[in-house]
Amino acid sequence: MKISKHVEMVELNIEGFLLNPTLLWDDEKAILVDTGMPGQLEVIKSAMSKIGVPFENLQAVILTHQDIDHIGSLPEILQARDEEIEVYAHELDKPYIEGTKHMMKADPNKISKEVWDSLPQPMQALYMNPPKAKVDHTLEDGQVLPYFGGIEVIFTPGHTPGHISLYVKESKTLIVGDAMVISNGKLHGPVPRNTPDMETAFQSLEKFLPFDIENVICYHGGFLSGNIREQIRKLVQNN
Repeated sequence: MKISKHVEMVELNIEGFLLNPTLLWDDEKAILVDTGMPGQLEVIKSAMSKIGVPFENLQAVILTHQDIDHIGSLPEILQARDEEIEVYAHELDKPYIEGTKHMMKADPNKISKEVWDSLPQPMQALYMNPPKAKVDHTLEDGQVLPYFGGIEVIFTPGHTPGHISLYVKESKTLIVGDAMVISNGKLHGPVPRNTPDMETAFQSLEKFLPFDIENVICYHGGFLSGNIREQIRKLVQNN
């Protein structure tokens, strides 16, 4: 779905379960925000091709956080582009992405036996050996990346320690990763079962309020426009 001149939401379908990375692009370069589950490289390449963006134009990947469904296809993307892609993430999630620490929510030692036994074998194997890849650049709160009219980094911890969101200034588009979700046409706060620190996660939502937001892209739920700040304000007030 095209949001603006430089912003496109990508739908990745995993057995009926939709993930929504964001592609930022112009005629010369492209940046992908989050990378889906492992094994989705061809789906990503096909989605880029459909909107006329050659995979060879992909120059960078920005990761909102460390979870498997966000970094899953990154190793394949890097391999397909001969490591010519720059990877950005927050410093606090970097060791989990690079594999020097075991991914927080995929650590078998921190999952109850009941939950572990309920997981399909392929998922158990994935948790035992999660995807990992280098992070070239760490991002800080308030940092502005000089692409497509400016992309501002918003540090929004809670869902993970190093979760970030992005504000694309030119189109007034907020990319929130898992800081919020969209359901039934409305914004909702982070999902409790996947958010270790709900208090911090809701405090992070307050950081969106100063921004002039016309559009929001949630990794789970997709795209929403209109009345965004008022919905966020209500989420903060009702928490």
